[in-house]
Amino acid sequence: MAYETIAYENRGGIALVTLNRPERLNAINRTMIDELNVALDAIEADATVRAVVLTGAGRAFCSGFDLKEGAATPKQGIADWRPIIQRDFDIILRFWHLAKPTVAAVHGHCIAGGCEMALACDITIAAESTRFGEPELRFGSGIVALLMPWFAGPKKTKEWLLAGSDKITAAEAMAWGLVNRVVPDGEQLEAALALARDIAVNDPAKVSMVKQAINRTFDIMGMGEALAMGVDTEVRVEALETPEGKQFRDIARKEGLKAALAWRDQRFSGS
Repeated sequence: MAYETIAYENRGGIALVTLNRPERLNAINRTMIDELNVALDAIEADATVRAVVLTGAGRAFCSGFDLKEGAATPKQGIADWRPIIQRDFDIILRFWHLAKPTVAAVHGHCIAGGCEMALACDITIAAESTRFGEPELRFGSGIVALLMPWFAGPKKTKEWLLAGSDKITAAEAMAWGLVNRVVPDGEQLEAALALARDIAVNDPAKVSMVKQAINRTFDIMGMGEALAMGVDTEVRVEALETPEGKQFRDIARKEGLKAALAWRDQRFSGS
């Protein structure tokens, strides 16, 4: 299949999936979601694929969901938001639930939905200059897939998410359990492929069983229920109309997103 927003190749049993909108820092739009679902369906059905590596083209792994596309779509209440948030959540969690092991090779910006997608992969290899974060609250949004508490714990998650941080270093991300390994810039893809090959030599049926058993452990601890609650919260956050949120959107519409962010930040700059 010819793809518009991703690239896919089978490298000797390793499925290499590349987010391929470099001009938009690989922001996730509806077309990318559709194409990722098609590729992942093919990967699930292909007995020759024994592991998956996810990476990004250009100077970033992924900048999150495409805000430009989202701003152009009129929405009103919870009923309007529910299918959109569920669609976004489902594509992130596909990498967690995929029967085959998934390895993310990240670099540059790995933020918002991109950060969540990297967390959803079974293993994450990061270039040392990568910057992680979940800045959604700064844009008036919430978190689609609330995975971070399961890796970094509640204290660090609250610090990062409530402040809308998008400058978490790769070293910090590894120290707090968001990534497995940090490598020199430019070496992340080869490191991920090498690890995928190490996994691929094992019996794929048994690898899949062990992956699912690990995931099931988290479900027993309540992860599935907690993530569903997070989706409900995100739907309510997006549907909630506040005076501050309205003013932010008005400025963004008239003057641009940078101006809206500057307005939000400068109100407390002298405190």
